[in-house]
Amino acid sequence: MFVCVYIPDFPVEALARLEPDLQQQAIAVVQGTRPVVTVIAANDRARTVGVDAGMTELQAEERLRHTCEANRWAVRQRSLEQESSASAALFDCVCAFSSRVERTAPDTVIAEISASKQLLGSPEKIAGDLAGRCQQAGLNANVAVAANPDAALHAARGYHGLTFIPAGSEVARLGPLPIGVLIAPQYGPTKDKKQKQSAETTREMLGTLERWGVRTLSALAALPEVAVVERLGQPGLQWQHFARGAGNRELELAQPMLDFEEVMELEYPVDLLEPLAFVLSRMLEQLCGRLQSRALATHELKLRLQLDPTVTVDRDGIPIDEIAEGERRDFVERELKLPVPMLDNKTFLKLLQLDLQSNPPSAPVLKLWLRADPVRPRFDQRGLFLPLTPEAQKLEITLARLTSIAGGQVNVGSPEVVDTHRPDSFRMKRFAPPVPNYERTKTVRRQSSRPSSALRRFRPPQPVSVQVVRNKPVAIGPPRNLAQLEEVTRAFYGDITWCTGPWRTSGEWWNQQAWEREEWDIAVSMKDDGRWTKSFVARGSWPAKKNEPRGTNHESLLYRLYRDLLAGTWFVEGEYD
Repeated sequence: MFVCVYIPDFPVEALARLEPDLQQQAIAVVQGTRPVVTVIAANDRARTVGVDAGMTELQAEERLRHTCEANRWAVRQRSLEQESSASAALFDCVCAFSSRVERTAPDTVIAEISASKQLLGSPEKIAGDLAGRCQQAGLNANVAVAANPDAALHAARGYHGLTFIPAGSEVARLGPLPIGVLIAPQYGPTKDKKQKQSAETTREMLGTLERWGVRTLSALAALPEVAVVERLGQPGLQWQHFARGAGNRELELAQPMLDFEEVMELEYPVDLLEPLAFVLSRMLEQLCGRLQSRALATHELKLRLQLDPTVTVDRDGIPIDEIAEGERRDFVERELKLPVPMLDNKTFLKLLQLDLQSNPPSAPVLKLWLRADPVRPRFDQRGLFLPLTPEAQKLEITLARLTSIAGGQVNVGSPEVVDTHRPDSFRMKRFAPPVPNYERTKTVRRQSSRPSSALRRFRPPQPVSVQVVRNKPVAIGPPRNLAQLEEVTRAFYGDITWCTGPWRTSGEWWNQQAWEREEWDIAVSMKDDGRWTKSFVARGSWPAKKNEPRGTNHESLLYRLYRDLLAGTWFVEGEYD
């Protein structure tokens, strides 16, 4: 069994797919350059009032204006890019029901469903589900099921809605259809020579059959084959086989395409972010539906905006010529990378809104491209004894809000250790939750009886002055440099009762970020004899307890001390617990 999905008035459906309001209006689609602009397609509402292909744009507007209510009609320019996206969406819908699919035309797809009956149900059920899937994608489709692909194709072109033709009844069901269903609809003129020749041959055959009085498929099927071949040749015999539903051929299987892109050409330039969000919402809804049909998700979205080149002033009233070079472009591209594969159009919309609020376009938007890189969905099975973690979608929105509030001037993400021996060297990378490893074996950690200590780092390290005797530090106090003294948030003073070191490290001598340092582990007896308190009392940052007399002996504290050999300055890096 074969199923055929056909989209009538395809240029109209491609425009109304991303604008649901157009589906309730009388629409005429025009093509050409002025002054020669003609109608190439119209929906049923427009044809009812007399609009048909071949009319000029002015004639169509005049007829629609006098016969339709205000705001209930529209004349739109044809968009080949939106038709390409609609054709890809149709193909994705059919691929959800069969793996053997033929892309017969941009508006027609045929699939073999013999192997899908055990999994998806009867052919009638498959046809109904397929029509519903196309409806969700914004396409009003005719779906037909027949024993051969050609019979299904012509039934889909001739009958509206769902059509089921049992094997052996092709002549009876196809007979009432007009001869025109054998011809693939063409929208507008073509430049291909072969297509022009085929169109001329088709018109000649239609004229001949019209003069014979043959107007339906049943009349063509009743003609003698020899007479048809003598007068119309092999094309006439092929048409007769189609009229009898006797075609039998193999499908030309199409390669599965993983090109997920939606295009939207706006009728008027959009300057505000709120109406732009409505457009993005519809595009994301269709894009996620296409990904879901192929059982895929995405981890990267790319948004491209075409700006109005006629605007000379930006949002803040600054002339375009006075904006710094590189900021004014006719096209703006934004890229949204996700930590994990997702398929939630509401999350995508919120992330794009936050990004556009932080980086608004400098001019009204004329056209939008939205592309998704397809990947396999992420399956995460959480264990019973693992700690709870926030959902990836909510966490990503929170990080995007932080970035938007800070104006992109804050590092938001995960720290990553840099491949260097430089102490405390790291960089920020985009946050990505780790993938849980459920196959790892549990290891028993041996408890050590030896006490351990941890270094609690000060960020930033605190500058100090150190008294050195015989290349060893013997006393520590506040820095003597007034500039460094202003950076001190914690006072260090006293005699060094014990030290070990130094440990010397260096690196990056080949560039301007060279570093060289020596480290000491020290024990300081915090004793205040009045030598170091003058500056701290003046600043109100004396660290001793209230009402504690000067000269009190404190217990010894362990610190990490290092000296920057290139600058000749001392710092306390941290405290041992």
